Amino acid sequence: MKKQIIAATAAGALAVTGGLAVQPAAAAGDKSLATVLTSDKNKFDKNGADFDITTEAVLAVLAAKPDSAVKVLTDGSVRLTAFAPTDQAFRLLVEDLTGKTVKSEKKVFAAVAGLGIDTVETVLLYHVVPGATITGKKAAMSNGTKLTTAQGGKLTVLVKKNAHSNVVIKLRDQDKNDANATVTAADINKGNKQIAHGINRVLRPLDL
Repeated sequence: MKKQIIAATAAGALAVTGGLAVQPAAAAGDKSLATVLTSDKNKFDKNGADFDITTEAVLAVLAAKPDSAVKVLTDGSVRLTAFAPTDQAFRLLVEDLTGKTVKSEKKVFAAVAGLGIDTVETVLLYHVVPGATITGKKAAMSNGTKLTTAQGGKLTVLVKKNAHSNVVIKLRDQDKNDANATVTAADINKGNKQIAHGINRVLRPLDL
């Protein structure tokens, strides 16, 4: 049932709303996010803070559906901002969906792949904001901004300060019952048209 709920039809890429400033065109390079994700040979390991499962999910979708909209991550000339769930984020998702603790990244990925390639594609597209290179600094100045994703659903940027007066950027997805994702690593691939921010939760396109 949850597999059916999380699945949704992938929609066309839409624009950012809310007036977020973006990186000047002249300052941006063409290194793709796919190049960055695969630079460490994307091997499963015991580091829950990196992005091996995200990388394998992207590769799995492209292997099954070469013309998927996810392919935009391989074209560094196209502007976009991606929110990349850490391996620990996917582990939390699997535990939530199955009620079981899964320790190895390989088994976590197997559980994610078991949702079906269309579902994985939809979830990945929900993590991509097309048409804009949004740096962490710009996002931090944009509390309440709504972002429209390549899946068609929206995300809301939430900016707060913690007890130490440090700026914390969170993302509110379409699941009102799940904890909001927090940006844990900003500006991956900075200086290029495609930029990513690591997050500690997998964003959900529908309320589970």
